[in-house]
Amino acid sequence: MIISASRRTDIPAFYSDWFLNRIKEGFVDVRNPMNYHQVSRVSLRPDVIDCIVFWSKNPKPMLDRLDELMDCKYYFQFTISPYDTTIEKAVPGMNSMVDTFKALADKVGSNRVVWRYDPILLTDKIDVQYHLSNFYAIAKSLEGYTKRCVISFIDLYKKTRKNIAGTSIREPNEREMHEMASAMCSLAPSYGIKVESCAESIDLSKDGVAHGHCIDKDLIEDIVGYKLSIGKDKNQRKECGCVGSIDIGQYNTCLHDCVYCYANYNKSVVELQRSKHYNDSTMLVGSLAKDDVVNERKMSLLKDYLLW
Repeated sequence: MIISASRRTDIPAFYSDWFLNRIKEGFVDVRNPMNYHQVSRVSLRPDVIDCIVFWSKNPKPMLDRLDELMDCKYYFQFTISPYDTTIEKAVPGMNSMVDTFKALADKVGSNRVVWRYDPILLTDKIDVQYHLSNFYAIAKSLEGYTKRCVISFIDLYKKTRKNIAGTSIREPNEREMHEMASAMCSLAPSYGIKVESCAESIDLSKDGVAHGHCIDKDLIEDIVGYKLSIGKDKNQRKECGCVGSIDIGQYNTCLHDCVYCYANYNKSVVELQRSKHYNDSTMLVGSLAKDDVVNERKMSLLKDYLLW
């Protein structure tokens, strides 16, 4: 199976101690977001996990402990975007993140760190040229440290609309999307970087942007050395090209406090849940309760046949 860690929160940035404890123990308990007392026990043993996909804006806390993942196959999706603390309130600065990206790539290889430039949004102070100037600066800095950049434009989900109320944040229109995509695709190859999109309904192929897959079957096969028997993730929207995975995160637990976030909808809930996080717990927030029903997830490798 493939583990997603996580679309719901930034585990490398804020919960790496807990996660590495779970790796040692060999399993994690995950609450069903729609049914609080329904808990899945998910194995993290290398004999049933093909690959772990990390999503992070700041994996620096894991840099000195990657040797604890020596029995695991994994890669990172690392978001570096050009926003200040009015939008990404607790995210380290862009230059700091570039340094962390390089250090991570030096340790695990440029093929295993994917640069995400997302979500792309506009405000009364952030225009198309602002994005292109910063995209160019980041791409130039990451030459030789990554092979791929995934872009996506902000999606104004109901929770996102609530979070950005009172700001000038807006979605780019189609003309602006095509303008940015085309310019990014003309810039990035100069630095050995291919640009792909994430779950976009707009067709950017004429701009040179291919539809990407964040949980990418081809990339995982290249990392693990065998073909995977797996299909599209049925729990994601139709534009998403990701293959199936098990997410071990929990909503309302990310501490980056980005105003556009879809995974946090209530800051007081985030603070409460953070206070209930214990590094030695089997789950990200709190502990098992007497009313919980724990079901052990049936898991196995997705190995089809060897590539090597």
